[in-house]
Amino acid sequence: MKKFIYPASEDTFLLINTLEKEALKGKVIEIGTGSGIVGKSIMERGLDIIVTDINPHAIKNAKELGLKTIKSDLFENIDGKFDIIIFNAPYLPKDVKTDKWMDKATIGGKKGSEVIEKFLKQAKEHLKREGKIYLVFSSRTLKVREIAKELGYSLKVLSSKSFFFEKIFIAKLIL
Repeated sequence: MKKFIYPASEDTFLLINTLEKEALKGKVIEIGTGSGIVGKSIMERGLDIIVTDINPHAIKNAKELGLKTIKSDLFENIDGKFDIIIFNAPYLPKDVKTDKWMDKATIGGKKGSEVIEKFLKQAKEHLKREGKIYLVFSSRTLKVREIAKELGYSLKVLSSKSFFFEKIFIAKLIL
C-alpha cells in the first residue's frame, strides 16, 4: 500500500521544519496529506487538524496514524473555514511520468501550476479572516507568485532549498 502514497521527501521535511518555526494556532486542515507525516507533526503539537487526500490509500494510512481524515479532491468535500491551510501541492509540469497515484501527487498540470491555481481559488472560501496558507511549490512551477497576486493573496517565501534540478519554496499566503 505504501507504494501508492506520496512518500515523505525533501519538500515534506522542509515544510515540517518551516512549520515548526511558525506560531500555529486554531483550526488546521492539510490538503493532500500523502504520507500523513505533516499532519501527524501538527497533531503532535496539540493542534486540531483534519487531513485530506484524493488517494484512498493515503486516507487509510492517515487514519492508521490517528489523524482525522476526509477523502476529498482539494476542497470538494470540505465544509467550514480554517485558521491554517497547509498544501504540499503537486507542482511538477506534465513532462514527468509516474504511476496513477504518483501522477496525482506530483503533477500540477501542463505548466505545473494549474492545481495550485484551482486550490488558491477554492481556499478563499475556506480561509478564516486573518488565516494563513502554507504552500509548497517549485522553481519548475510557472507563475505561482503571479497567480497568488491576481487572486488577492500576499505571498512571502519563508524557506527554500535548492536541488540540482529545481528549488523548492515554502510560502505563507494571506488574503
